[in-house]
This record gives sequence, structure tokens and C-alpha cells, in this order.
Amino acid sequence: MPNPARQRGRQVNFFQAVALLLTFALVAGVSGVLAAGLVLPGVAVANGVTDITRTAFDDLPTELAQKRLPEKSVIKAADGTLLATFYDQNRVIVPLTEISPLLQHAVIATEDKRFYQHVGVDPRGMFRAFVKNQADSDGGQEGASTLTQQYIKNVLIDAALAKETEAERLEAMQAARGAEGTEGYARKLREAKLAIALEKTMTKDEILEKYLNIAPFGASVYGAESAANYYFSKSAKDLNYIEAATIAGVTQSPTKWDPVLNPAASQTRRDRVLTLMNEQGFITDEEYAAGVATPLPDTMHIQPLKQGCMTAGDVVAGSGYFCDYATKVILNDPAFGPDREARKALLYTGGLTITTTLDPRLQAAADGEVKAGVPVGDASGVKSAISVVEPGTGKITAMAQTTVFNPTSTPGPGEDAVNYNTDAAYGASKGFAPGSTFKPFTLAQWLKEGHSLNEIIDGKPMQYPMSAFNASCTRLAGAPYKFGNAEGKGAVMSVLDATKNSVNSGYIAMATKIDLCGMIDTATSLGVHQANTGEPFKVLPANVLGSDGVAPLTMAAAFAAFASGGVYCKPIAILSVVDTDGVSLPVPQAGCTQALEPRIANALNFALSHVWQGTADSVGAPPFPSAGKTGTTSENEYTWFVGYTPRLAAAVWVGHSDGVIPVKDVTIGGKFVRRAYGSSVAAPTWKRFMVTALSDGAPNPGFAAPGDKEVFGEKIPVPSVVGLNEADARNRLAGAGFRASIAPEQVSSALPAGTVVSQSPSGTAVRGSYVTLTLSNGQPPAAPPPAEPQPQPQPQPPQPQPGQGGGGGGRGGGNG
Repeated sequence: MPNPARQRGRQVNFFQAVALLLTFALVAGVSGVLAAGLVLPGVAVANGVTDITRTAFDDLPTELAQKRLPEKSVIKAADGTLLATFYDQNRVIVPLTEISPLLQHAVIATEDKRFYQHVGVDPRGMFRAFVKNQADSDGGQEGASTLTQQYIKNVLIDAALAKETEAERLEAMQAARGAEGTEGYARKLREAKLAIALEKTMTKDEILEKYLNIAPFGASVYGAESAANYYFSKSAKDLNYIEAATIAGVTQSPTKWDPVLNPAASQTRRDRVLTLMNEQGFITDEEYAAGVATPLPDTMHIQPLKQGCMTAGDVVAGSGYFCDYATKVILNDPAFGPDREARKALLYTGGLTITTTLDPRLQAAADGEVKAGVPVGDASGVKSAISVVEPGTGKITAMAQTTVFNPTSTPGPGEDAVNYNTDAAYGASKGFAPGSTFKPFTLAQWLKEGHSLNEIIDGKPMQYPMSAFNASCTRLAGAPYKFGNAEGKGAVMSVLDATKNSVNSGYIAMATKIDLCGMIDTATSLGVHQANTGEPFKVLPANVLGSDGVAPLTMAAAFAAFASGGVYCKPIAILSVVDTDGVSLPVPQAGCTQALEPRIANALNFALSHVWQGTADSVGAPPFPSAGKTGTTSENEYTWFVGYTPRLAAAVWVGHSDGVIPVKDVTIGGKFVRRAYGSSVAAPTWKRFMVTALSDGAPNPGFAAPGDKEVFGEKIPVPSVVGLNEADARNRLAGAGFRASIAPEQVSSALPAGTVVSQSPSGTAVRGSYVTLTLSNGQPPAAPPPAEPQPQPQPQPPQPQPGQGGGGGGRGGGNG
């Protein structure tokens, strides 16, 4: 049964190790490597210092535990643009056929010129190194490791780095790297035995391929492909002999010979490699002369090592926050591993290709417009953020804010790691109160419960007792709920007018007619939740006006459901994840569901499209069908515009990120703002972005028409209440689904005072609408005045009959 490589075997002292190493080298040199390879005869060392036995050597491992090498992962935009790289070791594994033969030759010439002749160890080299090291008075050590042994050493180092605890890592690293004294000789023996065993199971080319992929070729570069990319901006298969010599020279001491850190020393080392290549016939004398005459800097084309999302913004403007969000999805989602540590290891060592939903064109537009609205480092201290979601798919196509992504402990002015667009778990933001942008969820519940947009509501009251509200899932208690209107006192109005003008009193009046638990359930079905806890909004009248904190991304995804006919899709940032074997890994899905009936969504779209004639009239409608809602919290701390078209939905937030601070009497982006509203900065930013985003030549369709029932309501018979007193009339109308309003003037009637004399309408009307009642004042109507006498008609002279008129005249004229 082979001994696993993780076991170090019996601990030996210095003299035992020396004796064992010498015995191995002598036996291997005289009898052949294979004779000494796996079983060593017992040897006695003079003076009784030690007794090296067959058991001591047999305790050394013969089986190397080879794990998958750590590889760098990359995050890409939807079009394939590379956004960021993540790695513990910057490595890209490639087959030997993708590595230039010149680099293969350079490494063999430098590190192990008998590589293709020996069987894992070089006895002559081991003995020569031992003798030289013993004679070296300055303590320097000469190595004698073959490429096979060096590969084994790197595997053991990699295994050591993967240990769970620091103590385990240190112990394993010492065992893998021990270079002097007992540890050094013990390591050589361990490597020798493993090398012989390994060469029984792998070909030379397989070992060379693995070595060229695992070896360090610089202070932060692992493997031939990454080295070629970094130093020369090309693939390993395209290296010329000078470049190959540069890389091959590095591995002996990756920091000392690093061409970037120590170019002068690296050139000396490169020239030594060129000498060895020439001596061993890999390059001609002419190539050698040309190579050593070429200055190292003239050959370098550095591709800077950039790790993490700080680099994403250099490629696609402002994309660092989206990139960071995508990494948080991987770290938080069980689809990528059982716990956070496993997911992090997958990201940093798994060699993943992560393709995201980010659209570089839309991202650049979002970043430009949000920073045009509130510049980076604006003296007002105000910040802004925008999230963009595609209706019907949940794809996050852009995410930007008025800061520069910097996750370090020392961010500069205008830099921040906090992502204002996301929940706390994905960017450390606790969210912001949405204000009136929450009203559409109240409106959705209003429509679901059978009410209409043209229904008339009484928006005059400015406070209600908690008993006025219905909440089927909880009991509401406490002091009366008081609120105010930005425009002052309320009035009687239609729901459509209350929506486009964002009248608080109108919406609280609506809230008294619906189930508040249903309202919150509707919002939850559209993905709305508190940013800091992930819990649904609390069932409170205050949340009709949006008091809990929410993330802009959440609002954009919810409004996207209105645009897609009521289909809600969870926002997604990742399209695919492919590992190094080309296998696609499971990724979080949008899980699209029909959260609202299409008729409800159509009515919402119709109502919210009137925002351009209401609170956003100063902004003006964009040149395509659109809908949205402004939002402003009670003291102008946070302002919003969440809007959409059938193609895109976007939420823009504006406010202070570090506290609930009113935005009043400040200059933002060079413009003085007396009191910030949703139409001040947020809506113009949204409009500018959307005009740019949708000016791509693709058609911009309109919304489906709303149904008459949702707009005008359902017409039902109105019961007659004539002859009833006011209280009874109100009760009868309420029981039939109507509300009563009283005409301001009472009329005379034989009916008792306070009795209904007439009503309007009296036939059919929309359910929930008002019926105007005219009451009696209790005074009988006055008797009608006597009628005036009519004049009698006067008698008329007889009229001549036809044919007699001419004769009569003739007669009269004949007589007189």
C-alpha cells in the first residue's frame, strides 16, 4: 500500500539524513536509480551515531496527492468584455501543445538538462551537490532537484497553502521548502522517492506540462501562460527564444529574477539561460549573440496585474459596483458552495469564467448621467445611484452611483466601497425610504380589490384613528396616524388625480378602504423588502407613503414587473459560470412569476404614465411611451424617480448616504435647490439616461390599453334612498358598495328635516363612487301663487270664400 504524500514519515536528525541521502545517491549511482528507488538496504553508520534501517526509508511517501491547481477566475460583461480577474495565484492552465517549444527547451536547459534521460532523480547531481555544499564555507546551498522533483516540491507547497489553520500551513510549508540541514536533506529524500514513483505513472511530457503550469514565474505570476501574458502580452505558444529565456530564468528565484521588480538582475539571468540554450544546441550562435545584445526592457510589454473589481471601472465606466455585486452573489448564494469559505475558494482558485448581465453601453450611459446629476465629490454632500433592470428577464443591465469604487481601508475623496444600489448583504447599504414611489403598490392592491382609477375619494382628512384601517393579518393600535401634503390641504379627487399629483391624503384615504396586509403582500410578491433585513415592509399606515428602507435595485425590479404585464423576475447579475473543464455550473435564476394580473398591470401603466402631467410635469415626457413615479420623503431627505418603458426599468435615488438629512437650500451640480423633490434631480437623471439608452434604433413600443372596469369601475344598480334619513341612507348605500356625499344646500320638502329628498345618480353607477344626497330642511314648499287671468280671444270677421272676392268689389263700385 503506497504511503500518502501528506505523511512526513519518521523524523531523523542531521546525521541520519546525511547518511540516508549519501546511501541513496551511492546505491543509485552504482546499482541504478530503480534499485535504490523504493526500497533501500539497511546501512549502519560508524561510531554508533545512528542506525538507518530499511524501515526509515520505507516510511517516506511514495504517492503524490495531486489536486487541481488554483486558477484565476474572470468576470465578463454580457458582450464578453473582461471586467475583472480574481486569484490566489495568477494562473491559466494550458496543455503542453499551447506552450512554445522554445520555452520548454529553455526550462530544460536551465533546470534539468538530463530531464529526458533520468527516471525522476539525478544521482550524479545529488552527490555533486552534497559534496559542494559540505565544502561551502559561506553556508550557500546548491540544489540538485530534477524538474520532476521541482514539480513535486511545488505540489507540496500548494497543498501546504490549502491547510485550514495557520499552524498547519507553517508546518507543511517548512516540510515542503526546508532547504538546509536535516530538513533540506529529508526533503530531498522525500522528493526523490516521490519522483521515482511518479515517473512510473506519468510520461515525461505530462510531467513537463504540469511543471510549466504550476511553477512560479515571478513574484505574483504562476504558470507559463500567465507569465507570457504578464511580461509580453501574448500567449505562451507565441514566445520567441529571448522571451522564453527571460521566463525560464525566473523560476529559480521568482522574486530575485522578476523582470519587473529587478530588471538588471533579470537580464543577467536571462543571458545565462541563453548561454545554456546555446551550449545545449537549442539556439544558434547567431541567435545567442543577438539575444544577449538585446536590452531586456526592449522586449517587455507588461500587461499590469489587476485583481478585483477596482479595475472594472477602467474598462467600463463605473462598473466596479456591479462587479462587486456579482462577486457578492457568488459568495452569498448556495448555488456556488455549502458555505462562504467554499464559495470564496471557488471564486479565487476555481478558474471560473463568469459572464454577467452588464451591458457596457447602458452602463456607460448610466454612469455618465448619474454623475451629471450629482458630480463625484459634490460640495453638497449629496449622493445619487441608479439601477437598471430589463423587464421580463430580471437582467441587471447597469448599476452606477456618484462615487468611485474603492474597497481599500483608505479610500480617497469621492471613493467608497458601499454600494447604494443594493441590500446590506450585497453592498453594505441599509437602503433608503422610498417615499411616494411606494404608492403604486397601494394602487395595485386598490385595483385588485375591485376599485377603479376614476373612483372619487375624499382627500381632506389629515389624520385617521388606527381603527379606520383594515389589516387582516395583524392588529393596529396606537395614536391616530397624522400626515401632511406637499401641496397643503386635501380635497375630493379621483384616484387617477391622486396618483399623478402624488397626494398623500388621497392615498391614505384609499388605504382605509383596502386591506393593508394585502397591500404589503402585493409589494412582497413584486420583490419589495427591507434592504437591511430582507424582511417584508411592516404593515403600517406609514408604509403607504414608504417609510421602511429599500434598495434602488429592488424598486427597479418591482417596477419592471409593471412593464412586463405583471411578470416579476428577481434581479440577476450572472448569465453563466463555466469552470476550467468547460462545464457550466448552476447559477441563480430570475424565477419569473405572474405576480399581478395583466389587467392590473395595464391599469397601473395607464395611471403612472400620467406622471408627466403631474409631479414630473416640469421635467417633460421623453419621446417614447413611459411611466413612473416620483418620490420624496417627509422632510426632503430622500428623493426618487422610478420609471420604465416596455424595454427598460430604472430607479434613481438622490440623498445623503450617511444619515437622514434634509436636502434643502443647497447647490447640487451647480444648481440651487430650495427643496429637493423627485422632479429636482432624480427624474431628470432618469430621463437623460433613458433617452440615451433607448436611442439605439430599436422600436419603443407602448403599453397595452387598460380595461374599462379598472379605469371607470364596474357599474351596478344604485339603491333608492329617497325618504330615508341621512344615517340610514348612508348605511344602505355603503352596503351596496357606494359612498354618500351631501349636497351643501338643503331644500324645502314636506318630508321631515334631514330626510333624503333626491339622489344623483339614481339608476346605475360605478361601484365605490359617490351618490350625492339632497336633504329636506323640514319646511313645506310654499303654495304656488294664483294664476294670472288669460285674455279672451276677439271675434274675427268672416273670410271670403274662394271665387267670391272679385264679384263683391264689382258690386260695390257699381252702386255708388
